[in-house]
Amino acid sequence: MPPPVSPKVALFVTCLVDAMRPRIGFAALKLLKDAGCTVEVPTAQTCCGQPAFNSGDTKDAAVLARHFIATFEPYEYVVAPSGSCVGMTKVHYVEALADDPAWAARAAKLADRTFEITSFLVDVMGWTPGRLPPLAASATYHDSCSGLRELGVFDQPRALLGKVEGLQMRKLDGNDVCCGFGGTFCVKYPTISNAVVEEKAAAIERTGAQLLLGGDLGCLMNMAGKLSRRGSKVRAFHTIEVLAGMAGAIGSDRKAPAIGEEQ
Repeated sequence: MPPPVSPKVALFVTCLVDAMRPRIGFAALKLLKDAGCTVEVPTAQTCCGQPAFNSGDTKDAAVLARHFIATFEPYEYVVAPSGSCVGMTKVHYVEALADDPAWAARAAKLADRTFEITSFLVDVMGWTPGRLPPLAASATYHDSCSGLRELGVFDQPRALLGKVEGLQMRKLDGNDVCCGFGGTFCVKYPTISNAVVEEKAAAIERTGAQLLLGGDLGCLMNMAGKLSRRGSKVRAFHTIEVLAGMAGAIGSDRKAPAIGEEQ
């Protein structure tokens, strides 16, 4: 099936991106436009309800799910730079709305049109980028749990990063192992979370890579924080920041701030 022509896409920015790393939202906007999409950012968007749902508050999660569905239904596609938020909308909205068949049916229909951004660019748009901004650096990649297990996001970011001239990817042992963030898990079980991310940070450092890349800001913040506390020089960026040329020059005074380095 040929890719859609100039589809009307709603960008779901996500709470963490909006509050902590807006440049990821601008990177997503740039890439979607580069791929030929007509993009809007609905101002009525709020949290997807994942924290509430993961904490057992299904009632409030359902309220947020209904609002999300009503906000994003008018668009051909919904795209977000977060596997965990997309996993919530695609997989768990039907669960949260199980007692409301009409809304559950609407959730299921919207789920078919909702995608993590690298999956959308590769699987839906069939986007073959021209010359992406070069980046002379070595990087390793962490696969976040929701993106990998709920959405099957694995090859897509690697295929796009393979188009970045000068970027050398290094295998991360345990790339598919949780970083310890887990949304509210890190708050409920801080000791376990800290032990998990300690092992993850050590594995990242063993790669010798200059950059840590991934597709979920929460995971990247968790790992970047631990790396910083260990005195590591590894710098963390969202995958789409690299693809959009927003990761800056390695070893340059003009380098862009990595996650956790914002002023």
